[in-house]
This record gives sequence, structure tokens and C-alpha cells, in this order.
Amino acid sequence: MKSLSRLMAITRKEVRQLRRDRLTFAMIIGMPLMQILMFGYAINTDVRNLKTAVADEANTHLSREFIAQIGETQVALVQQRVDSVADLEELLRTGDISIGISIPPDFDRRVIDPNRAAAHILVDGSDPTVLGVANQLRNMPVAFDSNRQEKEHSAIEVRPYYNPERRTPVNIVPGLMGVILTMTMMIFTAVAIVRERELGNLELLINTPVTSAELMIGKILPYIAIGLVQLALILAIGDLLFDVPVRGSVLDLYIAASFFIAANLALGLFVSTMVSTQFQAMQATFFLMMPSILLSGFMFPFDGMPVAAQYIGEALPITHFIRLTRGIMLREASLGDMPFALIYLGSFAFVAMTAAAMRFSKRLD
Repeated sequence: MKSLSRLMAITRKEVRQLRRDRLTFAMIIGMPLMQILMFGYAINTDVRNLKTAVADEANTHLSREFIAQIGETQVALVQQRVDSVADLEELLRTGDISIGISIPPDFDRRVIDPNRAAAHILVDGSDPTVLGVANQLRNMPVAFDSNRQEKEHSAIEVRPYYNPERRTPVNIVPGLMGVILTMTMMIFTAVAIVRERELGNLELLINTPVTSAELMIGKILPYIAIGLVQLALILAIGDLLFDVPVRGSVLDLYIAASFFIAANLALGLFVSTMVSTQFQAMQATFFLMMPSILLSGFMFPFDGMPVAAQYIGEALPITHFIRLTRGIMLREASLGDMPFALIYLGSFAFVAMTAAAMRFSKRLD
């Protein structure tokens, strides 16, 4: 009985401690709720509404009917109309579209010719999922007369760009850069201020002229160098073991990575000002990692997510970094082709750093 009494006392103490620890309580409720919502609502393997542009060089009733048929499949969402295949290729290169539909001037004759493809679908093959979805359109029948008779042979030729061999590492490695850097950079800095407090180092800072902003910036500078070393390691392994190309500028890639690393470090520092212990800092980091992996386009095509999930994904630094890495490494795009992604990362780093500096004070409590 005495043993049971002692056991119950310890249990009550632990329950009271959990009740006082608001972050742990939030994790108990928030983690399963967040995962259920993301996997049940936001994560959609039945991809729809991929961003699409059309170059209709035929501009006939039949070609317009064909475009309408593609729209009815809900796989492609036609957002732009351009003049030529070259325009489609440029939009693919800059990441503005996932699919381009090219309709040649002699489309009406091609429809009734079993030896030629009536139209061509240009696909961003850097994402195998998008390529697989686009292949659903390959055998879509094309009506070619008023009685809605349909062509029996395949009317559409799918042309995968940037990853014609459909090798998974080509898609995974550029995205994995963002995941690895997010994980390591946030963990490094999320515990930074908390560790200073737990070790008693904040006592030393009380009598120094160091400002909050100087402390925050000083904290992240060494980790930027560490992050760039990690990037070099990932690139080397990707090249040597998996033959993942870097078709664009390596300098552009390092500039993009520097902005991204700064954004994650600043976010980690902000987290560290919100928590009291290193354990809580790790919990908060894990809480942020799940949406960063699932809603960034790393595992699932971004266009296939519901609008609400896309808004959340757009707020995450990793979403923009993955667009930059895939664009630079696979599509030979430059930073000038994707200016918004770089501007967002820089703005995010500045806002998060400012917020962290404002929350931090050189106090022991």
C-alpha cells in the first residue's frame, strides 16, 4: 500500500507538471490533430489542376474543343495561352507551369492521321508524380467530327523535360537539400538561447554592451557556414552516387542556400525565445518540421493540394527553396527567373530575426 501511495504521488506530480507545461500539452493535442488534417485533407495523391499553358497554333473549332476536353479532365488547369512551343518551354524552365500543351497548325489533319500525334504535352519531368499524372492524358480520345466520333489511336505525345529517364534521385535530392537544412539549422538555433539560459551564460551578457540584434546575428553567422558545408556535401554525394546534375549556376545555388539557411536560423532563434527548456525547443522544432516536409512540394505536387494547404505551404521557407533548387539544378533557371522566391526568403529571414531580437531580453527569467 505504501508503494502504491508513493506511485500515485509521483503520478500526480507528473500530471501537475504537464498541466503547467503548455507547450507539451499543445503537442499532445496538436501533433495528432495536425497529422490527421494534413494526411486526410491536404495530402492528395489524386493530383488535379496542374498549372498549364497552351500554344494553340491551329486556333480552329476542333483545337478549341480539344482544349476544353483537357480542361474537363481536371488534371490540367489552363492558366495561360502563348504563341509558340518556345514560350511553353520558357514557362516550364522558370517553373511557372507544370504542363504545356502544344497544338500544331495542322492539328485538324493530324487528328485523322493514325501515323502522327495530333498534339504534344510538354511536362516538367523533374517531378515524377506530375509526369505520371500527365501520362493520363496520353490516351485521351479526340473527337474529330460533329457526331463526336473518336480517334482510336493515341492522339497525344508526352514529352518529359529535365528528367527523361524518370530517375527518382533527380527529383529527390534537390528537395532533400531543403529538408536536411531545415532540420539541422532549426535544431541548432532553436536551443541556442535556451542553452545560454540553462548554462548561466546570460549572466555574463547582462554586463556587456551587446545588443539583442547583435546577439541574434552573432548566433547565426557560424551556422550559415555550417549549412553551406552541408550543401557542398549533399551536392557531392548527389553527383558521385546518384548522378544528379547541376545544370544551372552553382553560385546561384549557393546564394539561394544562404538566404534559405538564414531564414531557417532566424526562425529557430525565434522559437528559442518562445520556450523555456531545450526539450521544449526540440518539440517546437518537430512541430514545424512536419508541415515543412508535407506541404512544401517535396513529397507531393504543390498544385494538387487544396487552396488552404497551399497558403500554408507558401508561408514556409522550404517551399520557395525547393522551387529554387529544382529550377537551378534541373531546369537551368537563374535567380533572375525566380525572383519572388529569393525575395521571400530574404524577407522571411529579416522578419523572423527582428521578431527574435524584439522578444529576447538579457534577463535571467
